[in-house]
This record gives sequence, structure tokens and C-alpha cells, in this order.
Amino acid sequence: MKIGVLQLNATVGDFAGNGRRATEGYRQACQQGAQFVLAPELFLCGYPPRDLLLRDDFVERGMKALESLAAHIGAVPLCLGVVLRHRGTTGRPLHNSAVILQHGRMVFQQHKALLPTYDVFDEDRYFEPGGTFPVFTHGGRRLGITICEDIWNDADFWPERRYARDPVKELITSGADLILNLSASPWHVGKEHTRLAMLQRAARDEGLALVQANSVGANDELIFDGNSVALDARGRVLARCAAFEEEVRVVDLAEKHGEAQTAGSPDEEMLYRALTLGIRDYVRKCGFQRVVIGLSGGIDSAVTAVLAAEALGADQVMGVSMPARYSSEGSRTDAAKLAATLGIRYEVLPVEEAFQAMERQLKGMFAGLQPDITEENIQSRLRGVTLMALSNKFGGLVLTTGNKSEMAVGYCTLYGDMCGALAVIADVFKTDVYRLARWINREREIIPASTIHKPPSAELRPNQKDQDSLPPYEVLDSILHCYVVEHLSPSEIVRRGHDPAVVTDVINKVTFSEYKRRQAAPGLKVSPRAFGMGRRIPVAQRFRAGEGGV
Repeated sequence: MKIGVLQLNATVGDFAGNGRRATEGYRQACQQGAQFVLAPELFLCGYPPRDLLLRDDFVERGMKALESLAAHIGAVPLCLGVVLRHRGTTGRPLHNSAVILQHGRMVFQQHKALLPTYDVFDEDRYFEPGGTFPVFTHGGRRLGITICEDIWNDADFWPERRYARDPVKELITSGADLILNLSASPWHVGKEHTRLAMLQRAARDEGLALVQANSVGANDELIFDGNSVALDARGRVLARCAAFEEEVRVVDLAEKHGEAQTAGSPDEEMLYRALTLGIRDYVRKCGFQRVVIGLSGGIDSAVTAVLAAEALGADQVMGVSMPARYSSEGSRTDAAKLAATLGIRYEVLPVEEAFQAMERQLKGMFAGLQPDITEENIQSRLRGVTLMALSNKFGGLVLTTGNKSEMAVGYCTLYGDMCGALAVIADVFKTDVYRLARWINREREIIPASTIHKPPSAELRPNQKDQDSLPPYEVLDSILHCYVVEHLSPSEIVRRGHDPAVVTDVINKVTFSEYKRRQAAPGLKVSPRAFGMGRRIPVAQRFRAGEGGV
């Protein structure tokens, strides 16, 4: 059988647009000889729709879009993900479903059984799980339809399983001889390797060919990498779609030889491509074309500017230098050099006069008090006001430039450098920002070498360095990874070789900065555990990890 895979980029709520993409992809696959066509999970409404699912008019519009799409489908079946109403008298009102359209109507439906409720997923909030797993017979094959998580519970692959059911085995019991999977599997660094290994194990262990259609594109914080795949019954790759790109691919399951296996792209390249896709889709799906970035001459704003220019084109990026009394000449020069190399618009708007005006205004109130973080934050907030003014006047979204290390410990200013619509590298640790910068410069100098090599500084007081108040980033990031990503206790982190006092200080900073992160711009998720929608920590709480000593 020849299976057409529609690895396409859906926008949440764009039923008409998503329907057109599905129709066009279906026709293209049929022209290439597809006998059955497969599209991703919840493709018609876009993933994740979140609380739009609580709106009856949203669900109803999806049903009408499904009816309209079905009218374009002929003898070759199309299987895609949609929202269907639950017809039972108890339970949640909706299903996350796969439907098969043929001859202008819906001929089969399968409801997702395993509903993830961890990390960024909250499907049990909306959907009623499916019950039985019948097969669909077509072209002499008995097709078993699964939806994303339904295939992520192989007892032979996962040492710890979240669910008692294994839908794949249930389908095999029902007589399936080919497994199809509609997926919306968000990406993080290394996810593509884990996903492929898991699918290969399932195909090999069960002795069945397997085809997965995975989403591509970005919706809010989540980035989908595609990498849709077809495997033979030995788990060998017959075909694999591109990463982070739309593609319509037809694969012949009768082929005896698959694609040659390559080592794959390095993590830095995958991260670069993911972040550029995240910027492009966020900006354009929100109805904008251009962005504004504060260029400090530091590594974070430099990497962000490179990513934005790649994502949107240099002519859609405005870089703004906003020097004050503590801004070094080297930083100003680096910012200007980067902008010239990228070919982006570059403006210099000093905030020193505004800073002096604020000092005069507050002079009486601050009489007898020493300058401290208050004055530092005023500078940062004046820069935030400047960027937001440019955003309002010229219609470009402000991209924030704070990294995950800074966001974790609160080394950022509310209503200052945190101002913006999208936090591009908020899930990238500082040490990884440097690695990404070196990868960007692998063939020629794009980011000035001095930006990479100079000690990082916010330049908000004389001779300020990040390490005045933070451990070296190699140490900080190691502790943060243990605590935030791996959920280790303070004592476990200490046993990995870290100083107890430093561990306690870092964890306290993470805890006390929760209120800042609650007010931060959405950040692109590229790690297994990001701040934001997947990490729900109370702000007003008194739990202290490791209290009583580490």
C-alpha cells in the first residue's frame, strides 16, 4: 500500500485555512499515487486548542469544517485528527478523534484513549477517552489507527508506564496488520531521536509496518518538528519527512529498501531551526510581520537578533541600542557591528536623559539612601518603555532576550528587559546560548567575537559583571538543570558535587522569582522542562526545598 503523509503546519482556530491545506495536500498525495492519506492529530482545529474547546461555537465550527472537507474527498481515504462530540450521558463532552473520510462522507472514527495530563498536556481536562479499538479495512490491509499518546506506552520501551492500556496491542488483537499514528508531538532537544527509537521498537517487536504523520510548525510556546516516518515490520526507516518543514510524502510500504540512515543534525542546528520556526510562526500567526529587539551588545540579544533575521528576513527586524552612563563603548560597537552584518535596521536611542529626569523626580524621596538595584531597574524599565513605544508606533512585536538561567534566578527586570510579546531564548540556558553562538559563527563571524568572549554584564552599575551576584554559568546551569529539569532535591544535587551553600542560594532565587515568571512573555519550549505552561508552581506559598539543611 502507498501511504500519503501530510506533514503540514496548522494554525489554531483557522478551520478554513487548515481545511484548504488538508485538501491541497490530499490532492497532491493522490497525484503521487497514494492509496490512503494520513494527516496529524487535531489538524483541522490546530493543536493545542486549549480552552477554545470549552466554546460550543468553536466545536460547531469544526464540525462544519469537517463536513466541508469531506466533500472534497474521493475514493482514496483521508484520515485526519478532529474534535468530535461525546455522545454518552456521562463524562467529558468531547473526543480527540481520528476520522476517515471517503466518497464525501465520514466512514470511520477512532477516539484517543490515552490522554496526557503531564508537562504541557492537559487533555483530560477536555476529552473523554476512547473505548474499543476496531480496525479499518482498505486495499486488502487492516489498518489500526492510533493518536499520538496511544502509541507511547510500549512496556518493552518505557521502564515506567503512565497507563495500564496499550492500544497498539489491542489493535493487534483486533487483527490490525498496519499501524497508523496521527501525532502532534512537541519538540525539545533530542526528542526526535527518542520518538524514532520508540516507534522502531514498536514496529520491530510487533512485527508490523508503522506510519506516523506528525505536526510541523509552532503554536504559541510549542514547536513541532515533523520528522514524520514510515517503518517496515523490522523497524527500518522506509521514509522520513524533513525536520521543521512542511512536506507531502508518499511512501510505498512494499519497498524492500528504505532510506540510508544518517547521523542527523547536531543539537545546535536543530535548536537553531526550532527557534527560527517558533519566531516565524508566532509573529505571523499573530498577524504581524516585523519585530523590535533591544541590542545591548551582549550575547543574548545578539543570538536573538540572528534568529529573528533568519526567521523573518533582515528587513523585518529593528535593532535598538539604548545606551546609558554605564554602557561600555565595546558593547555599543558590538551592537552596531552585528546589525551591519545582519543587514537589519539599527537605531541608537540613548536613555541617559530620561534616567537623569527620573533621578531628579525621585531625589527628594530617595534623599539619604544609597543607590542600589532600584536605580539599576529604572534604566532597564526605561529601555522597556522605549521598545514598547516603537512597537506601538511601527507595529512590530518586541522580542525579549532573557535566557533560561536569568529567568530561573530572577536576574531580569519586570517591565524592563522582560517587556515583550515573545521570549525567544527563555528555555535556553546561558551555556547553551554560547554554544549556539559559536555554531552560528562556525563558518564566518556573524556575532562579533568580542561579544562571545567578554564577561557577561547587564551594565547597570560601574564595572558590573553577572558573576558578582551569580555563580559561574557552568555551575549555575548544572544546578538549575538538576533542580528544574530533573526535579532533584537539594541533597541529591549536592551529592553530584555542588557546594551546599551555592545550591541553597540558587534554589532560593528560583523560588523567590516565581512571581516574575508568572508575568513573563510566552517562551518557546525547547527543553524537556520549560518555565511556563508546563510548570505550575504557586507564587504565594511557603514550601522551601531542602529546608532544614541540604
